[in-house]
Amino acid sequence: MSKEVKALAKGVSHSPRKVSEVASLVRNRTVADALVILSHTPRRAATPVSKVVASAKANAEHNHNLKPNTLVIKEIAVTAGPRIKRYRPAAHGRALPFQRKTSHIRVIVTGEERQKKNAAKKAEDKKESK
Repeated sequence: MSKEVKALAKGVSHSPRKVSEVASLVRNRTVADALVILSHTPRRAATPVSKVVASAKANAEHNHNLKPNTLVIKEIAVTAGPRIKRYRPAAHGRALPFQRKTSHIRVIVTGEERQKKNAAKKAEDKKESK
């Protein structure tokens, strides 16, 4: 039986368009493949995406007891975060407004659950007693 585990990164200081290009490289891949691809991707946005994928992997292993080699990225979504409004100096004493864009990255991972150690021992004990 597979479980869904998610990880979020909010307020990443990269534009959503650039982050979503990197995210589309690893959509529907295994977590191990995704981390290798992201480590060899020459884009600045690859670092936060790989951190969120690694966080989802850690959540699945430690919090939800899933097998690490069965993890697959089911969904990876990039949405626009809050924009920070700033001004840039221009000629003749003017100030031109611009916006620093931020992103939210959400990764959902699925995989198989590990067998509980107690359940495995009980199953062995039942076989031996028969």
